Amino acid sequence: MAHAHRAREPRQVVKASDGEKPFVTREIAGETIIVPVRDSVVDLNAIYTLNEVGSRIWQLIDGPTAVDRIVRRLSEEYAVSADQAAEDVTAFLTDLQAAGLVRVTGGSGEA
Repeated sequence: MAHAHRAREPRQVVKASDGEKPFVTREIAGETIIVPVRDSVVDLNAIYTLNEVGSRIWQLIDGPTAVDRIVRRLSEEYAVSADQAAEDVTAFLTDLQAAGLVRVTGGSGEA
């Protein structure tokens, strides 16, 4: 008897700006500045500044985006191993998710 294997859903990430927690972003001197908007007012006490690599990850999240795609691109662009890129991307997305800036879905666990 054949066993039915459920395919593992790939992890995806999407920016959480769709009305949940709106924010404004700006790129300045190679860094990305993210400023949350709370109750129609900019929250200057909760500004996030992303370095070059963080900014690149942020750019790669262009709608629902496979986390594996981000890992591959960073591995290629920054000449790091896929394992190191995966570890760094997962840690970074976990931080962004905790800040309410992205949602990560699918896979064997949430980032």
